[in-house]
Amino acid sequence: MAKSRSQKSVELEQLTSAFKKAKAIVFVDYKGVTVKNVAKLRRGAEKVGVEYIVAKKTLVTLAAKQAGYDVDAKSMNGNLGVAFGLDDEISAAQLVAAIGKEVEAIKILGGMLEGRMIDAESVKALASLPSKQQLLGQLASVLNAPLTGMASALAGVTRGLVTALHALEEQKAKA
Repeated sequence: MAKSRSQKSVELEQLTSAFKKAKAIVFVDYKGVTVKNVAKLRRGAEKVGVEYIVAKKTLVTLAAKQAGYDVDAKSMNGNLGVAFGLDDEISAAQLVAAIGKEVEAIKILGGMLEGRMIDAESVKALASLPSKQQLLGQLASVLNAPLTGMASALAGVTRGLVTALHALEEQKAKA
């Protein structure tokens, strides 16, 4: 059943808002994907702060234009779904890439990062980056390493002093 003008207007408003809020965007071809797998994608999207919207290519192009981006969705092959990364730049790419490994029918068509279009290979490269939490954990361990080393060295000096004093005490006790 065709959508009414008011339904399209609401959908256009939702898409425009998502384009404006998104830190990164991934365009997905979902042609041939089962309802079960699309539901899996949507559930995964909710967990990681990604908004996944399926819309007509004309509406996607119009919404992008209203948000200030130059996107030609009509030139993209297949059925178009759009994953908007709202929390960080890589969550949408990681989600789609992970689901794409399980479900061969899901294909990355391209994306947007910092207002510029990027190709599918760039999106896949983006998906292979560690998450913000992982990077922060690595940074904390790198910053903590010198302190841990210094603490071990100081403990070693103290341990050596205690051992020497204990040996001296035993030597005096024998004499």
